Amino acid sequence: MTATATDVVSADEIRDRFSRAMSAMYQAEVPQYEALLALVDEVNRETLARDPALAERLEAFDELGRLGVERHGAIRVGSAEELAMLRRLFAVMGMHPVGYYDLAEAGVPVHSTAFRPVDDAALARNPFRLFTSLLRLELIESAELRERAAAILAQRDIFTPEARELIALAERQGGLTDEQAERFVTAALETFRWHRDATVDLATYAALHAEHRLIADVVCFRGPHINHLTPRTLDIDEVQRRMPAAGMSPKAVIEGPPRRDCPILLRQTSFKALEEAIRFAGDHRGTHTARFGEIEQRGVALTAEGRALYDRLLVASRERTAGLAHEDHQRALAEAFADFPDDEATLRRRGLAFFEYRLTDAGRASGPVDASDPEALIERGLVVARPITYEDFLPVSAAGIFQSNLGDGGGEAYAGHANRAAFEADLGAAVTDELTLYAERERASLAAVREALAG
Repeated sequence: MTATATDVVSADEIRDRFSRAMSAMYQAEVPQYEALLALVDEVNRETLARDPALAERLEAFDELGRLGVERHGAIRVGSAEELAMLRRLFAVMGMHPVGYYDLAEAGVPVHSTAFRPVDDAALARNPFRLFTSLLRLELIESAELRERAAAILAQRDIFTPEARELIALAERQGGLTDEQAERFVTAALETFRWHRDATVDLATYAALHAEHRLIADVVCFRGPHINHLTPRTLDIDEVQRRMPAAGMSPKAVIEGPPRRDCPILLRQTSFKALEEAIRFAGDHRGTHTARFGEIEQRGVALTAEGRALYDRLLVASRERTAGLAHEDHQRALAEAFADFPDDEATLRRRGLAFFEYRLTDAGRASGPVDASDPEALIERGLVVARPITYEDFLPVSAAGIFQSNLGDGGGEAYAGHANRAAFEADLGAAVTDELTLYAERERASLAAVREALAG
């Protein structure tokens, strides 16, 4: 029987079910992740209790409800067919490819996008994201190794037959019924499950591992096991400080911008990857290191001008922060970012960050007013501007997390250049520019305010 529009459950509901199921699976597979969730929850509760104004602000702008369920994960796939099928799988859950990230320039032979919800209602419901990387086989220097890797990848299917059937069904009927959605979540989860049996012998694994640990991780297993899930914290510095006492070994430094009064973009840290027992073809035993736990703290999305300033200061900070221990590193990073304004009003007035505009009670009660100058409306108490949360990623930070958990210290840049066109061809669709999404959200909110105040 074909489902009707009234029979299907929303993509947001399916995404919420899937993200919760994946979190439960990862907690069972990686017990330290459960401890990480408990630590993040503890720090978040203490932060909100200590700062009631922050709690009130998050509640007012639909941020508090999503905090406890917010996660992002990361996977790595090996072929265009796998990437294109993942696009269709994520579309069932209302997740679309946003942003193009070239990690090759930072020594990681992949390029990536983030599958995520894009509209306000979907983000408020559950902002689950999957940072998805495609191995760039052309960056493998050895032709023989390239061909061997391609042949291994061609032999696997990372999707169950039921997952493929339900994706096609969702596309035909415009969604899934409740029962079909339950089966979809169960079937889709199998793509991301950990398998202790490698698909190759130890010698092949060793050869790929010697080229780059990430290549071995992508090529040598049945599927793109989820390699981390990331809860969102309100105080990443405190989580970093408490991790050792909670039995976790944190990476050396927090990735991204320094601690600020007005957080920007994204800060990330993690506990180091687990060394896990593996059985290779031929019944040889060995170990593999890939899966870890990550934490993030999100700030305001920056405009193109703001991002250019951020990138410039980040590059300038590298020499100053190189080789420093965490506290000294963060202190030097903060000094390097002294020229980046650290209050919302300046960020807004200088056009460095994106804001969403809403009427206050006074604004709703006022008669028609001149709404041409949003700053004047804010000063009169008719409008409030709140920072738009950054929903995306930073390629340098992502590479830093990957390298610290793959055991690669520096990682030299690969020869060649970013190739967005090739990535989109493999994906089977264009990726959405994240700055366009933020700009449209800001524009629409300002237009709504002006229309309401026009009477």
